[in-house]
Amino acid sequence: MTEENYKYRTNPLFLRNEFDSKEEWAMPVIPKPQSDITKNSDLRLIGFDRAKTGKDNHYNRAVHFFLYDYKFEDIWEKPQKYIETLKKYKTVLTPDFSMYIEMNPVLQLYNTFRNRWVGAYLASKGITVIPTVNWGLENTFDFCFNGIEKGSIVAVSTYMYHEHGNHSDQKELFMKGYNEMLRRIEPELVICYSEPFPEMQGNILYIDYDLSSWQHYDDDECKSFFPSEWIFKYHSGRVIFEHEEKGGGSASGGKWIPKKEAHKRLVGTPNTINTYIFENGDVYLTKIGDDGYAILERHCTTHNREHTGHTNPHDHIIDWSNGYPAWILLANYPDGNAPEFKHYERTDKMLYFAKNSELQFEGISDFKWCMRCGGEVEFTWNDKSYGIGHEQDGKIVFYEANNAASEIFCNSSDEVLNIMLGKFRLREIITEINVTARTI
Repeated sequence: MTEENYKYRTNPLFLRNEFDSKEEWAMPVIPKPQSDITKNSDLRLIGFDRAKTGKDNHYNRAVHFFLYDYKFEDIWEKPQKYIETLKKYKTVLTPDFSMYIEMNPVLQLYNTFRNRWVGAYLASKGITVIPTVNWGLENTFDFCFNGIEKGSIVAVSTYMYHEHGNHSDQKELFMKGYNEMLRRIEPELVICYSEPFPEMQGNILYIDYDLSSWQHYDDDECKSFFPSEWIFKYHSGRVIFEHEEKGGGSASGGKWIPKKEAHKRLVGTPNTINTYIFENGDVYLTKIGDDGYAILERHCTTHNREHTGHTNPHDHIIDWSNGYPAWILLANYPDGNAPEFKHYERTDKMLYFAKNSELQFEGISDFKWCMRCGGEVEFTWNDKSYGIGHEQDGKIVFYEANNAASEIFCNSSDEVLNIMLGKFRLREIITEINVTARTI
């Protein structure tokens, strides 16, 4: 055996066996913090993706990992790299490696082990650590609560389990695991990232994720850490921030449900066509597939983009592969020869949109959701008409109606939100614009 091979085979980061444990699977145990880190404190969080840069100095915060897994894989692969940085913060929550119910159980066990190992490792270096707890279906209960001492402070997130983005809530799944956690761990305190469900028992402290975002790093007047009997939402101004959808529950986010009248056109009797008329007169024909969900949509409008070859009509495929509808441009018909929009039964459903419509954007997260779905938007602001669409190369285009010179091509929804409309950025007036047509 070469010296190189010997060093590789005996490397602690390869073996991960340095923590003695009597728990099943030799699950590393995260020791309870000796100090009361929450006493008389306004605890807020900061994402590991920002803390790890070394450029942040908000050391009164707790580092969290309620992020997409790829943003913190390196805390598992190179944990020693971040010790000195993490020591500066008030406390560190353990990495919330995903426990989606669609995962192979071995991966769920592995991710639980990684959560506990990183926590035990950081604690061994003198860092105050709070275990983040996550679970899947009941078959994960045999291991997902291991490695946490009874009476510990723990952290959970309810975000993925709430109804959002047109997906039904997964409260029942969350509550089964939560109640089992209370029984097995008997936590002294539960730090809840995102709004707690009313049924949750125990000593709960609610952290509003909006106020833990980078936009509020220097806003010391906002309170974000409350006993459960004081639960309420506080928003600075009108901005509602986008949150990451990851961690627990279903990887697809649960079953998609129509929440608004306009969304109802996307479900219906198989092999029929729903007809929807928007406030500005735009007509959408939506074909329902064999499973009762939309598969194709015809827009009988140019979206005020005749100059680009956008025709009336044009067709979109509706893709559900990510668990929600996404509009993908199928075809324009510059020669005027659009194929018949065929279906098997003549049972068209007429849906009309009210003038005081629900098309208005509720906030930035609502707008970003629309962009993620490939949405097309028409709106007016200060008596001018504008539109937002998607190109086949993935770019988002912003334009003034029928004005080729006004087109601005963007790589992300954030770029669109920073476009100036007079003296305002779009993000500042997103809830004020008069939306006249909107795909979703």
